[in-house]
Amino acid sequence: QVQLEESGGGLVQAGGSLRLSCAASGRTFSSYVMGWFRQAPGKERAFIATISRSGGITSYSDSVKGRFTISRDNPENTVYLQMNSLKPEDTAVYYCAASRGSVGTLERGRADYWGQGTQVTVSS
Repeated sequence: QVQLEESGGGLVQAGGSLRLSCAASGRTFSSYVMGWFRQAPGKERAFIATISRSGGITSYSDSVKGRFTISRDNPENTVYLQMNSLKPEDTAVYYCAASRGSVGTLERGRADYWGQGTQVTVSS
């Protein structure tokens, strides 16, 4: 069992930056592929980014590529999402996810565990 807790969301002006953190419980963090998703009002939850167990492989959706960076600190059981050049359309609830599968598995939204989400609001 893994519990995920996101933090770092908030209100930011367009063009600004935020860093989200996701702290995981348990001693098997490094055995999970980790990722971030978001859900905007009235829309389905969508894949944003994922990172392999070692951190050597990352993948991003086209909507955030070049602006967001995912990273992880295995000894600290934490995965991060650095968000730069934020746009109003980035406004959403951001979710952390963990998967026992591959990077591709998480890209398809197949997570074994989800966090509760953190709100990010970007004002124009």
